[in-house]
Amino acid sequence: MSSPPVIAVTAGEPAGIGPDLCVRVAERRWPARIVLVGDLEWLRERARKLGVGVRLVPYVPTRALDDVTTEVAHVPLAVPAVGGRLDAGNARAVIAMLDRAIDGCMSGEFVAMVTAPVQKSIINDAGIGFTGHTEYLAARTHAEHVVMMLAGRTADGWMRVALATTHLALSAVPSAVTFEGLLATLHVIERDLRARFGIARPRIAVCGLNPHAGESGYLGREEIEVIAPAIEAFRAGGAEVSGPLPADTIFVPHHARAFDCIVAMYHDQGLPPLKQASFGMGVNITLGLPIVRTSVDHGTALDLAADPQRARSADPRSLFAAVELAIELARSAPAAPPSSQALTH
Repeated sequence: MSSPPVIAVTAGEPAGIGPDLCVRVAERRWPARIVLVGDLEWLRERARKLGVGVRLVPYVPTRALDDVTTEVAHVPLAVPAVGGRLDAGNARAVIAMLDRAIDGCMSGEFVAMVTAPVQKSIINDAGIGFTGHTEYLAARTHAEHVVMMLAGRTADGWMRVALATTHLALSAVPSAVTFEGLLATLHVIERDLRARFGIARPRIAVCGLNPHAGESGYLGREEIEVIAPAIEAFRAGGAEVSGPLPADTIFVPHHARAFDCIVAMYHDQGLPPLKQASFGMGVNITLGLPIVRTSVDHGTALDLAADPQRARSADPRSLFAAVELAIELARSAPAAPPSSQALTH
């Protein structure tokens, strides 16, 4: 019998809801070997506060596991954590959790990584330049071009929304939408939808940047000068792609269901419709990486983490869905070759 796939799940911001959700992951049985990545004693403490009877033990690759044990790849915190109270002293530990999971995926120790949410502001307060998981993973794995995509189940099936730009100020978006960047994004989306999601001929819709997709140039020329040319160049290779389409109508369910993925030009153009349709069950996937990475569709929820009773009632379905999808994608994704270059910090 083949060994179960080994999935790393990083605990995220220690003061946030991530450690609590990881404890909830440990409550369930999975068709995989789940390795939590975080501070072992802090995870045990959160389990006690939540009244969750799970057995957390140090991760040992050669260990024979039973049905009531979950392993933790121990990454120690620098200062004691308090639920709901951010501390920049633990920012480097949060980054170390990510590095441990990335290194394990790149070496073949893990087949996929799942990330609980981090608090970008406190990482930056610690003097670490960090704009988000997506950008950090791209840099650490030396990926040429990555794409942030969220997927969620709706009444009409799966909705997938990919972003042409990620964590930028709105004022910086127009100049960040380039012909080369958009064309690369479309190629990554099509390739990963085929290779990882098993969609033989992906149908992709591309939003305009401006209201009404620019209204023939009267509300902006980005659609005419950048977006439409990139779509035409992509279509010339045989791809099934439509656009630029008005963002205020493409997300209407009967339009959205005609596509396997909708490409939004910026974060708050694409994610509000996705989250409205499937919040709490959405999954964030980074396309274009040499490894499989999924995550939740929500933030650190510091207010919930501050109160054990409220933390216990926090909805774990997004993290559960992220773990389930990571297991599924790992089965279809080619293993990442070990790379010493990709393991540099």
